[in-house]
Amino acid sequence: MSSDTWLLYVATVLILMITPGPSHLLMLSVSLSNGFRRSLATAAGDLTANTLQIMLAGFGLAALIASSQHGLTIIKWAGVAYLVWIGVRQILASFHGGNGSTELPPATLRVLWFRGFVTSAANPKAIVFFAALFPQFLDPQHSLAPQIAILGASYIFIDACFLACYGKGADWLKQKLQGRHKTWIQRAAGTSLIAAAILLGLRANERS
Repeated sequence: MSSDTWLLYVATVLILMITPGPSHLLMLSVSLSNGFRRSLATAAGDLTANTLQIMLAGFGLAALIASSQHGLTIIKWAGVAYLVWIGVRQILASFHGGNGSTELPPATLRVLWFRGFVTSAANPKAIVFFAALFPQFLDPQHSLAPQIAILGASYIFIDACFLACYGKGADWLKQKLQGRHKTWIQRAAGTSLIAAAILLGLRANERS
């Protein structure tokens, strides 16, 4: 793979990531409600799922998984329901006590990691996306495994940077809106989760 091809690939990924997806909205929510440092566990969960999806696409299993429509539907809507449930809980908790003094207990790092993993894994269409994107930049005259590794690692790095930016931005906003704005921060976090679920649901409808 030439450097020009790699740069074109990076530019393509950057363009595709300009519009925030479910994982980015989840990072906003987790960072608002748990802080930036703890939200990194959610980013790690998301990137773990992405890594597995890239590996599946690289091993040529995309077609097999895409053909399992019933399995895709179950995974997709389970993830949607999970995010809606968490988002609604956060919004309802913000109304307890009137001034936002009552709120959900902080989630463990394992739970935060799981949220990120589920949000990304609930979008199995990503496997098909990787399977469709990578061949555009692969050189069949050279070994494919190292090229797929480079493309995959580049995608993970870029996605990690985007997730960190969303998380840090949300944490900065939270610091600026402490005190009496705490209730609205919690509601914004819950709303972001529900928005992420809606995006996943819309993608599920596009697939069906």
